[in-house]
Amino acid sequence: MMKRRILFIMNPISGTSNKKGIPDLIHSGIDSERFDYEIRLTEYAGHAAAIAAEARDNHIDVVVAIGGDGTVNEVARSLVHSETALGIIPCGSGNGLARHLLLPLNVKKAIAVINKCEIHKLDYGVINGHKFFCTCGMGFDAFVSQKFAESGKRGPICYLENILREGLKYKPETYVVEDETGTKRYKAFLISCANASQYGNNAYIAPQASMSDGLLDVVVMEPFDVLDAPQVSIDMMNKTLDKNSKIKTFRCKQLHIHRNQEGVIHYDGDPVMTGKDIDIHLEEKGINIVVNADANKNQRKPNLFQNAAAQLFNELSAMREDIQKQNRHIQALSKVIQRKLNL
Repeated sequence: MMKRRILFIMNPISGTSNKKGIPDLIHSGIDSERFDYEIRLTEYAGHAAAIAAEARDNHIDVVVAIGGDGTVNEVARSLVHSETALGIIPCGSGNGLARHLLLPLNVKKAIAVINKCEIHKLDYGVINGHKFFCTCGMGFDAFVSQKFAESGKRGPICYLENILREGLKYKPETYVVEDETGTKRYKAFLISCANASQYGNNAYIAPQASMSDGLLDVVVMEPFDVLDAPQVSIDMMNKTLDKNSKIKTFRCKQLHIHRNQEGVIHYDGDPVMTGKDIDIHLEEKGINIVVNADANKNQRKPNLFQNAAAQLFNELSAMREDIQKQNRHIQALSKVIQRKLNL
Protein backbone atom coordinates (compact mmCIF):
# COMPACT_ATOMS: atom_id res chain seq x y z
CA MET A 1 0.00 0.00 0.00
CA MET A 2 1.36 3.42 -0.97
CA LYS A 3 1.95 5.85 1.83
CA ARG A 4 -0.07 9.08 1.92
CA ARG A 5 1.90 12.32 1.86
CA ILE A 6 1.36 14.99 4.50
CA LEU A 7 2.78 18.51 4.62
CA PHE A 8 2.71 20.33 7.96
CA ILE A 9 2.77 24.13 7.69
CA MET A 10 3.62 25.93 10.92
CA ASN A 11 3.34 29.63 11.61
CA PRO A 12 5.92 30.09 14.38
CA ILE A 13 4.42 33.36 15.66
CA SER A 14 0.63 32.93 15.41
CA GLY A 15 -1.62 32.48 18.42
CA THR A 16 -0.53 32.45 22.05
CA SER A 17 1.35 29.17 22.46
CA ASN A 18 5.02 28.32 22.01
CA LYS A 19 5.44 25.91 19.09
CA LYS A 20 9.11 24.95 19.49
CA GLY A 21 8.25 21.44 20.67
CA ILE A 22 5.67 20.66 17.98
CA PRO A 23 8.06 19.26 15.33
CA ASP A 24 9.34 16.71 17.89
CA LEU A 25 5.73 15.75 18.76
CA ILE A 26 5.02 15.23 15.05
CA HIS A 27 8.15 13.08 14.62
CA SER A 28 7.20 10.89 17.58
CA GLY A 29 3.42 10.87 17.02
CA ILE A 30 2.80 10.51 13.29
CA ASP A 31 2.17 7.03 11.93
CA SER A 32 5.29 6.71 9.74
CA GLU A 33 4.11 3.35 8.37
CA ARG A 34 1.15 5.07 6.71
CA PHE A 35 2.47 8.57 6.01
CA ASP A 36 5.46 10.32 4.52
CA TYR A 37 5.62 13.86 5.89
CA GLU A 38 7.45 17.17 5.78
CA ILE A 39 7.34 20.23 8.04
CA ARG A 40 7.71 23.75 6.66
CA LEU A 41 7.73 27.06 8.55
CA THR A 42 6.12 30.24 7.24
CA GLU A 43 8.34 33.29 6.86
CA TYR A 44 5.90 36.11 6.02
CA ALA A 45 2.19 36.95 5.80
CA GLY A 46 0.63 34.96 2.98
CA HIS A 47 3.45 32.40 2.88
CA ALA A 48 1.19 29.61 4.19
CA ALA A 49 -1.16 30.12 1.24
CA ALA A 50 1.74 29.90 -1.23
CA ILE A 51 3.15 26.74 0.39
CA ALA A 52 -0.30 25.12 0.44
CA ALA A 53 -0.91 25.98 -3.23
CA GLU A 54 2.40 24.36 -4.17
CA ALA A 55 1.43 21.25 -2.17
CA ARG A 56 -1.97 21.15 -3.90
CA ASP A 57 -0.33 21.32 -7.32
CA ASN A 58 2.02 18.50 -6.29
CA HIS A 59 -1.01 16.38 -5.26
CA ILE A 60 -0.02 16.14 -1.59
CA ASP A 61 -2.79 14.22 0.19
CA VAL A 62 -3.12 16.35 3.35
CA VAL A 63 -1.83 19.81 4.26
CA VAL A 64 -1.94 20.47 8.00
CA ALA A 65 -2.18 24.06 9.26
CA ILE A 66 -0.42 24.53 12.60
CA GLY A 67 -1.52 27.85 14.05
CA GLY A 68 -4.57 30.01 14.60
CA ASP A 69 -7.60 30.86 12.48
CA GLY A 70 -5.53 33.13 10.25
CA THR A 71 -3.08 30.36 9.36
CA VAL A 72 -5.95 27.90 8.89
CA ASN A 73 -7.68 30.33 6.50
CA GLU A 74 -4.47 30.88 4.52
CA VAL A 75 -3.93 27.16 4.03
CA ALA A 76 -7.58 26.30 3.44
CA ARG A 77 -8.19 28.91 0.75
CA SER A 78 -5.43 27.35 -1.36
CA LEU A 79 -6.98 23.87 -1.09
CA VAL A 80 -10.60 24.53 -2.13
CA HIS A 81 -11.97 22.44 -5.00
CA SER A 82 -8.98 20.10 -4.94
CA GLU A 83 -8.37 16.56 -3.71
CA THR A 84 -5.87 17.79 -1.11
CA ALA A 85 -7.42 17.78 2.37
CA LEU A 86 -6.98 20.34 5.15
CA GLY A 87 -5.78 19.13 8.55
CA ILE A 88 -5.59 21.33 11.63
CA ILE A 89 -3.36 21.37 14.71
CA PRO A 90 -4.97 24.30 16.56
CA CYS A 91 -2.49 26.62 18.28
CA GLY A 92 -4.25 29.97 18.00
CA SER A 93 -5.98 32.35 20.36
CA GLY A 94 -9.53 31.54 19.22
CA ASN A 95 -9.40 28.32 17.18
CA GLY A 96 -12.94 28.84 15.89
CA LEU A 97 -12.93 26.25 13.09
CA ALA A 98 -11.12 23.62 15.17
CA ARG A 99 -13.55 24.09 18.06
CA HIS A 100 -16.56 23.84 15.76
CA LEU A 101 -15.19 20.56 14.38
CA LEU A 102 -14.48 19.34 17.95
CA LEU A 103 -10.81 18.86 17.15
CA PRO A 104 -8.53 18.41 20.18
CA LEU A 105 -6.64 21.49 21.34
CA ASN A 106 -3.93 19.17 22.67
CA VAL A 107 -1.19 18.72 20.04
CA LYS A 108 -0.66 14.98 20.65
CA LYS A 109 -4.38 14.30 20.38
CA ALA A 110 -4.65 16.48 17.25
CA ILE A 111 -1.87 14.37 15.65
CA ALA A 112 -3.83 11.23 16.58
CA VAL A 113 -6.83 12.62 14.64
CA ILE A 114 -4.59 13.17 11.61
CA ASN A 115 -3.34 9.57 11.91
CA LYS A 116 -6.93 8.31 11.55
CA CYS A 117 -7.26 10.63 8.53
CA GLU A 118 -11.06 10.62 8.23
CA ILE A 119 -11.88 13.16 5.52
CA HIS A 120 -15.24 14.86 4.85
CA LYS A 121 -16.27 17.24 2.07
CA LEU A 122 -17.52 20.42 3.77
CA ASP A 123 -18.84 23.86 2.80
CA TYR A 124 -17.07 27.21 2.79
CA GLY A 125 -18.17 30.79 2.11
CA VAL A 126 -17.00 33.80 0.10
CA ILE A 127 -17.47 37.47 1.02
CA ASN A 128 -16.51 40.04 -1.63
CA GLY A 129 -14.03 37.56 -3.07
CA HIS A 130 -12.49 36.55 0.29
CA LYS A 131 -12.91 32.90 1.28
CA PHE A 132 -13.99 32.08 4.83
CA PHE A 133 -14.52 28.78 6.56
CA CYS A 134 -15.93 29.80 9.93
CA THR A 135 -17.66 33.22 9.91
CA CYS A 136 -17.67 36.55 8.16
CA GLY A 137 -19.45 39.74 9.07
CA MET A 138 -19.82 43.47 9.29
CA GLY A 139 -20.68 45.92 12.00
CA PHE A 140 -19.39 45.55 15.51
CA ASP A 141 -17.64 42.17 15.13
CA ALA A 142 -15.67 43.47 12.14
CA PHE A 143 -14.90 46.66 14.08
CA VAL A 144 -13.57 44.60 17.02
CA SER A 145 -11.54 42.41 14.62
CA GLN A 146 -9.91 45.58 13.30
CA LYS A 147 -9.12 46.84 16.82
CA PHE A 148 -7.83 43.40 17.77
CA ALA A 149 -5.50 43.35 14.75
CA GLU A 150 -4.29 46.89 15.49
CA SER A 151 -3.53 46.05 19.12
CA GLY A 152 -0.99 43.39 18.16
CA LYS A 153 -2.09 41.32 21.17
CA ARG A 154 -3.72 37.89 21.23
CA GLY A 155 -5.91 35.84 23.52
CA PRO A 156 -9.46 35.96 24.90
CA ILE A 157 -8.66 38.61 27.51
CA CYS A 158 -7.49 41.07 24.84
CA TYR A 159 -10.60 40.30 22.79
CA LEU A 160 -12.84 40.88 25.82
CA GLU A 161 -11.03 44.14 26.60
CA ASN A 162 -11.74 45.43 23.09
CA ILE A 163 -15.41 44.46 23.33
CA LEU A 164 -15.89 46.18 26.71
CA ARG A 165 -13.92 49.28 25.76
CA GLU A 166 -15.41 49.85 22.31
CA GLY A 167 -18.90 48.34 22.64
CA LEU A 168 -20.68 51.27 24.26
CA LYS A 169 -19.23 53.73 21.72
CA TYR A 170 -20.23 51.76 18.62
CA LYS A 171 -23.14 53.15 16.58
CA PRO A 172 -25.45 50.67 14.78
CA GLU A 173 -25.81 50.94 11.00
CA THR A 174 -28.71 50.45 8.59
CA TYR A 175 -28.42 47.54 6.14
CA VAL A 176 -30.53 46.54 3.15
CA VAL A 177 -30.33 42.74 2.91
CA GLU A 178 -31.42 40.79 -0.17
CA ASP A 179 -31.52 36.99 -0.35
CA GLU A 180 -33.47 34.39 -2.34
CA THR A 181 -36.72 35.27 -0.54
CA GLY A 182 -36.68 39.06 -1.00
CA THR A 183 -35.34 42.28 0.49
CA LYS A 184 -35.44 43.53 4.10
CA ARG A 185 -34.04 46.54 5.93
CA TYR A 186 -32.38 46.20 9.32
CA LYS A 187 -30.87 48.61 11.81
CA ALA A 188 -28.22 46.35 13.29
CA PHE A 189 -25.33 46.21 15.72
CA LEU A 190 -23.80 43.55 13.51
CA ILE A 191 -24.62 41.09 10.73
CA SER A 192 -22.73 37.80 10.80
CA CYS A 193 -22.81 35.04 8.18
CA ALA A 194 -21.79 31.72 9.66
CA ASN A 195 -20.62 28.58 7.92
CA ALA A 196 -19.52 27.20 11.31
CA SER A 197 -21.05 27.90 14.69
CA GLN A 198 -18.61 30.14 16.52
CA TYR A 199 -16.13 33.00 16.41
CA GLY A 200 -13.66 31.11 18.61
CA ASN A 201 -13.12 30.70 22.36
CA ASN A 202 -16.52 28.93 22.39
CA ALA A 203 -18.41 32.16 21.65
CA TYR A 204 -21.28 30.74 19.56
CA ILE A 205 -22.66 33.37 17.18
CA ALA A 206 -24.71 30.77 15.24
CA PRO A 207 -25.15 27.70 17.48
CA GLN A 208 -27.16 25.76 14.87
CA ALA A 209 -24.77 26.32 11.97
CA SER A 210 -23.50 23.30 10.04
CA MET A 211 -20.64 22.99 7.56
CA SER A 212 -22.48 20.29 5.62
CA ASP A 213 -26.02 21.68 5.12
CA GLY A 214 -25.31 23.83 2.05
CA LEU A 215 -26.58 26.97 3.82
CA LEU A 216 -25.22 30.05 5.55
CA ASP A 217 -26.68 30.95 8.96
CA VAL A 218 -27.25 34.73 8.91
CA VAL A 219 -27.39 36.44 12.31
CA VAL A 220 -28.72 39.99 12.64
CA MET A 221 -28.07 41.48 16.06
CA GLU A 222 -30.37 44.43 16.70
CA PRO A 223 -29.21 47.43 18.75
CA PHE A 224 -29.16 46.85 22.51
CA ASP A 225 -28.21 48.85 25.59
CA VAL A 226 -25.82 48.20 28.45
CA LEU A 227 -28.51 46.34 30.40
CA ASP A 228 -28.94 43.83 27.57
CA ALA A 229 -25.22 43.19 27.06
CA PRO A 230 -24.71 40.61 29.85
CA GLN A 231 -27.58 38.43 28.57
CA VAL A 232 -26.27 38.58 25.00
CA SER A 233 -22.86 37.47 26.28
CA ILE A 234 -24.35 34.65 28.36
CA ASP A 235 -26.40 33.41 25.42
CA MET A 236 -23.33 33.43 23.17
CA MET A 237 -21.37 31.26 25.62
CA ASN A 238 -24.35 28.96 26.32
CA LYS A 239 -25.23 28.29 22.66
CA THR A 240 -28.61 30.00 23.10
CA LEU A 241 -28.02 33.26 21.20
CA ASP A 242 -30.60 32.30 18.57
CA LYS A 243 -33.26 32.41 21.32
CA ASN A 244 -32.42 36.01 22.32
CA SER A 245 -35.08 38.63 21.45
CA LYS A 246 -32.39 40.94 20.04
CA ILE A 247 -31.37 38.34 17.45
CA LYS A 248 -32.94 37.67 14.04
CA THR A 249 -31.71 34.61 12.13
CA PHE A 250 -32.34 33.07 8.72
CA ARG A 251 -30.59 30.72 6.30
CA CYS A 252 -29.69 31.23 2.65
CA LYS A 253 -27.15 30.27 -0.01
CA GLN A 254 -26.31 33.81 -1.05
CA LEU A 255 -27.14 37.38 -0.15
CA HIS A 256 -26.38 40.96 -1.10
CA ILE A 257 -26.03 43.66 1.56
CA HIS A 258 -26.00 47.41 0.99
CA ARG A 259 -24.98 49.90 3.66
CA ASN A 260 -24.77 53.68 3.68
CA GLN A 261 -21.01 53.99 3.83
CA GLU A 262 -17.80 52.11 3.20
CA GLY A 263 -16.25 50.27 6.11
CA VAL A 264 -14.57 47.22 7.52
CA ILE A 265 -15.74 43.63 7.11
CA HIS A 266 -14.05 40.49 8.40
CA TYR A 267 -13.54 36.96 7.13
CA ASP A 268 -12.52 34.43 9.80
CA GLY A 269 -11.58 37.37 12.01
CA ASP A 270 -9.30 39.01 9.43
CA PRO A 271 -10.45 42.63 8.88
CA VAL A 272 -10.45 44.34 5.47
CA MET A 273 -11.91 47.61 4.22
CA THR A 274 -14.55 47.34 1.51
CA GLY A 275 -17.31 49.34 -0.16
CA LYS A 276 -20.99 49.92 0.48
CA ASP A 277 -22.05 46.74 -1.34
CA ILE A 278 -21.24 43.30 0.03
CA ASP A 279 -21.87 39.96 -1.70
CA ILE A 280 -21.74 36.69 0.21
CA HIS A 281 -22.33 33.16 -1.03
CA LEU A 282 -21.77 29.55 -0.03
CA GLU A 283 -19.68 27.00 -1.93
CA GLU A 284 -21.21 23.63 -1.12
CA LYS A 285 -18.88 20.66 -0.43
CA GLY A 286 -15.99 22.78 -1.66
CA ILE A 287 -13.17 21.64 0.63
CA ASN A 288 -11.90 18.35 2.05
CA ILE A 289 -11.16 18.50 5.78
CA VAL A 290 -9.72 15.94 8.19
CA VAL A 291 -12.36 15.59 10.92
CA ASN A 292 -12.40 14.04 14.37
CA ALA A 293 -13.78 10.52 14.02
CA ASP A 294 -14.34 10.38 17.79
CA ALA A 295 -15.88 13.86 18.15
CA ASN A 296 -19.22 12.67 19.50
CA LYS A 297 -17.56 10.35 22.01
CA ASN A 298 -15.38 13.03 23.56
CA GLN A 299 -17.38 16.23 23.88
CA ARG A 300 -15.02 18.90 25.19
CA LYS A 301 -15.58 20.11 28.73
CA PRO A 302 -15.61 23.86 29.44
CA ASN A 303 -12.18 25.21 30.37
CA LEU A 304 -11.32 27.44 33.32
CA PHE A 305 -11.71 30.60 31.26
CA GLN A 306 -15.21 29.58 30.21
CA ASN A 307 -16.17 28.79 33.80
CA ALA A 308 -14.86 32.16 34.98
CA ALA A 309 -16.59 33.94 32.10
CA ALA A 310 -19.86 32.15 32.80
CA GLN A 311 -19.67 33.16 36.47
CA LEU A 312 -18.95 36.77 35.51
CA PHE A 313 -21.83 36.85 33.03
CA ASN A 314 -24.20 35.34 35.61
CA GLU A 315 -23.20 38.04 38.10
CA LEU A 316 -23.74 40.72 35.44
CA SER A 317 -27.13 39.23 34.65
CA ALA A 318 -28.11 39.39 38.31
CA MET A 319 -26.98 43.03 38.41
CA ARG A 320 -29.05 43.71 35.31
CA GLU A 321 -32.16 42.28 36.99
CA ASP A 322 -31.52 44.38 40.12
CA ILE A 323 -31.16 47.53 38.02
CA GLN A 324 -34.38 46.76 36.16
CA LYS A 325 -36.22 46.25 39.46
CA GLN A 326 -34.86 49.56 40.75
CA ASN A 327 -35.94 51.29 37.53
CA ARG A 328 -39.45 49.88 37.88
CA HIS A 329 -39.56 51.04 41.50
CA ILE A 330 -38.38 54.52 40.51
CA GLN A 331 -40.98 54.71 37.72
CA ALA A 332 -43.75 53.65 40.11
CA LEU A 333 -42.59 56.18 42.69
CA SER A 334 -42.48 58.90 40.03
CA LYS A 335 -46.08 58.19 39.08
CA VAL A 336 -47.18 58.46 42.72
CA ILE A 337 -45.36 61.79 43.09
CA GLN A 338 -46.85 63.04 39.83
CA ARG A 339 -50.38 62.17 40.96
CA LYS A 340 -49.86 63.98 44.26
CA LEU A 341 -48.55 67.06 42.45
CA ASN A 342 -51.61 67.08 40.20
CA LEU A 343 -54.02 67.06 43.18
